[in-house]
Amino acid sequence: MTRTALLLVDLQNDFLPGGALAVPDGDAILPVAARWMAQLPLVFATQDHHPSGHASFASSHPGRAPGESILLDGLPQVLWPDHCVQGTRGADLAAGLPLGRIRQVVPKGEDPRVDSYSGFWDNGRRRETTLRQSLAGAGVSRIVVMGLATDYCVRATVLDARELGLEVDVLVAGVRAVGLQPGDGARALAEMAAAGARLWEDDAALRASLPAAVSP
Repeated sequence: MTRTALLLVDLQNDFLPGGALAVPDGDAILPVAARWMAQLPLVFATQDHHPSGHASFASSHPGRAPGESILLDGLPQVLWPDHCVQGTRGADLAAGLPLGRIRQVVPKGEDPRVDSYSGFWDNGRRRETTLRQSLAGAGVSRIVVMGLATDYCVRATVLDARELGLEVDVLVAGVRAVGLQPGDGARALAEMAAAGARLWEDDAALRASLPAAVSP
């Protein structure tokens, strides 16, 4: 039997209003996430968890500004404001969520020289997180994904999950995009769908597709 888990991508203070890298309308997905955390028995979360002075920060490159792109150790890299720095409130998961429901929080982006959008690997595929092993250990073959941001960490996580053979459902109401360029969010969703992820516009349709054991 397919075992389904909820995967929350980077629902952290720095990506919410008032945070260092606030995603537009990012707080609108918190009620969606809380609702699904109460409905699915298995919940995992990723956490951007950068050391101070991470190479993806614009502040680490004098004369550069957030939003600019560079090559970083041979990899294309968007430069970001300092965000989700280890030990800061910005790196914490959103306090309004029922955090006790989370089985495991998977940190990423801890290598100071390589960014990590995906919850599974860093951007250079040089280091794997514990997420694949944790999902496999729990017998999970299907994940419901929501979080921030559609066009970066959600996109990368979903594409890697599909490459690993996982069934993936993306609740469109549960994601929001950074949108550095107009249409980035829509293009990311289209790319996920092309990779075989199922996109759902509302809760009810997704719930109806789940085994009765995990439906509310």
